[in-house]
Amino acid sequence: MHSSATFLIEFGAIILGLGLLGRFAGRFQFSPIPLYLLAGLAFGEGGLLPLGTSEEFVAIGAEIGVVLLLLMLGLEYTATDLVSNLKTQYPAGLVDAALNALPGAAMALLLGWGPVAAVVLAGVTWISSSGVIAKVLGDLGRLGNRETPVILSILVLEDLSMAVYLPIITALLAGSGLAAGSVTLAVALGAAGLVLVVAVRYGRHISRFVSSDDPEKLLLVVLGLTLLVAGLAQQLQVSAAVGAFLVGIALSGEVAEGAHGLLSPLRDLFAAVFFVFFGLHTDPASIPPVLLPALALAVVTAGTKIATGYWAARRAGISVKGRWRAGGTLVARGEFSIVIAGLAVTSGIEPRLGPLATAYVLILVIVGPLTARFTEPVATRLIGFRRGAADGAGSGAGSETATGSASASDRDSVPSPDVPAEK
Repeated sequence: MHSSATFLIEFGAIILGLGLLGRFAGRFQFSPIPLYLLAGLAFGEGGLLPLGTSEEFVAIGAEIGVVLLLLMLGLEYTATDLVSNLKTQYPAGLVDAALNALPGAAMALLLGWGPVAAVVLAGVTWISSSGVIAKVLGDLGRLGNRETPVILSILVLEDLSMAVYLPIITALLAGSGLAAGSVTLAVALGAAGLVLVVAVRYGRHISRFVSSDDPEKLLLVVLGLTLLVAGLAQQLQVSAAVGAFLVGIALSGEVAEGAHGLLSPLRDLFAAVFFVFFGLHTDPASIPPVLLPALALAVVTAGTKIATGYWAARRAGISVKGRWRAGGTLVARGEFSIVIAGLAVTSGIEPRLGPLATAYVLILVIVGPLTARFTEPVATRLIGFRRGAADGAGSGAGSETATGSASASDRDSVPSPDVPAEK
């Protein structure tokens, strides 16, 4: 009876604390993820007040949080959307992977962590935070901007790549050999391909089977199906997250919309528990030794994300101002970086990887909304300053450009006072 009371007190305090932290973050319009991570650090190993009886339940809640994060992500897209994005935006996805995964892999190798840790850290630095970026776009009123479809396409490609990437690192972390790892990847790719084909051809039938006018029955069927498939996927060494993602893709139409509304509160609850759980298993004393590498990695990969967004928006014919906005918006890392690092922490391949990932995400989840807001105006001002200096030098040398008209690229970067700036 005493342990039951202690559990209720501890878990209730956790949930109440998360709610208060979320309200605090909402008041100042930034992501609550860093606060959740800090809360986990405060109540975990080496923290101010380590938890006791509720830790096991928090661990189960964290697993459900990962499953719901990927399920909700899959509900956002249809199989047709994914196929279309693959056909039109795959070059941007390749550039994104090359520019942002390689710094993480290089850092792990420089630190002497080995090739498996390099693959894991590559994923941590590669994947942007869909949740944080979606919130930032809404807060800044940019959902209707011309560059926003480019941003969303890159996020979709990153999310889709998780269906291939997660089985790879799952096999590597499990210590599987080349043959076993190849079988695992083949099963994952076969399952993903099968789900996409079934979703495109028979999506209406699946949705009709799951559909229900009663919200309670719809919630139970979708949640039960997701947990069942996620468990079967994990049993096959594929990854529960991939299984949940594929279930989300298979559901479409009114069922997806209804399930999204019903599951959003559960997703938010258990995702918050997941971030706390990750912090619980990170000793605060282990962060200072990896703070400088995390800061260096954050600076480098913030620059590579900006370059990725700029290139992709330029390829789509977006103006210079929109290119800078696209790049700055993509900087934030968050939930999926922690999901990937969490798999490595659980396997115990490198004890410093968890603290490094925590510090890295904390930095970029705070910096990301700032780069989204200020990258374009800062870049525009710097470009204008350089051009002004060049024009002044040309004028001193008798150049006609001092009084000449602005070039097309100038008008694109610095809007004329008679023409409203592009949204």
